Amino acid sequence: MAITFAGEFEAPQPPQQVYEFLTDPQRFAPLLPDFQGLVVEDARHFIVRVSVGVAHIRGTAEIRMELAEAQAATRATYKGQGSVAGGSMTMTASFNLSPGGAGTRVAWSGEAQIFGRLASMAGGLLEPMAKKNLQKLIDALRAALSAPLSAAQHE
Repeated sequence: MAITFAGEFEAPQPPQQVYEFLTDPQRFAPLLPDFQGLVVEDARHFIVRVSVGVAHIRGTAEIRMELAEAQAATRATYKGQGSVAGGSMTMTASFNLSPGGAGTRVAWSGEAQIFGRLASMAGGLLEPMAKKNLQKLIDALRAALSAPLSAAQHE
């Protein structure tokens, strides 16, 4: 089962600061809905754990992420794969940055593929839940990028 998503928003910071935020998993991963934990392996690889609950299927998803494409101040693309209660998933997520207004226009898109028991048992519920959680993440990103960045966040 494939779920695609896309949208855009404005952030008041310049593109380089938005890029630095989006390419730092320690800053953005805790914004994920139902975030449980993060293990950073190196500058391009990390593992994120989130709670998953669809219908009567509950568990923890552990997703191996890679910053697959990084073009300073313009683009970041993540690819991930992992195990999810009774199945597996793959995903991509891209952020394209461009100057916009007084800050940065962030155009985001991606796709998630879900396989196994989770997809077959909770199929019709997955897309609405994924879109709801994605909107929570985008709202949290917008709020975090709208807050003034402290000097510690620039280091």
